Amino acid sequence: MTEKVEVKIQRIEGNEDLPLPGYMSSGASGMDLFAAVAESVTIPPKEVAVIPLGIKIALPEGFEAQIRPRSGLASRHSIGVLNSPGTVDSDYRGEVRVILFNFGRNPFVVNRGDRIAQMVIARVAKAVLIEQDHLEDTARGEGGFGHTG
Repeated sequence: MTEKVEVKIQRIEGNEDLPLPGYMSSGASGMDLFAAVAESVTIPPKEVAVIPLGIKIALPEGFEAQIRPRSGLASRHSIGVLNSPGTVDSDYRGEVRVILFNFGRNPFVVNRGDRIAQMVIARVAKAVLIEQDHLEDTARGEGGFGHTG
């Protein structure tokens, strides 16, 4: 069974015409996010645009919102979220925005109401760091960056 968590959301004035973030299927883990641009924004190839969503959220302590790319935009238009996944912390109360990057060769236009990213709500664990002079060995050791082939 899927855990449910209450997340408070506020529309920023002037964005009442846009849908709130929503799950597009019963099994979706991410809610689609809608562009709240006043006018269309063109993202040239290899360039960045910060796209507002017209919403603020209040996450409970112990949770984060992860902003992730939409697979359809990535596969069809080479559009991704530059700091993927972006993180919205539980104590942030500003407008949620998405940093889109055009990895492609053609300009990409973002229109008001376009589904541009998805938001996954996830639990956060706080690490307690314990400094050591030596860490226990493992079979993998220091192998990294494709060491298994």
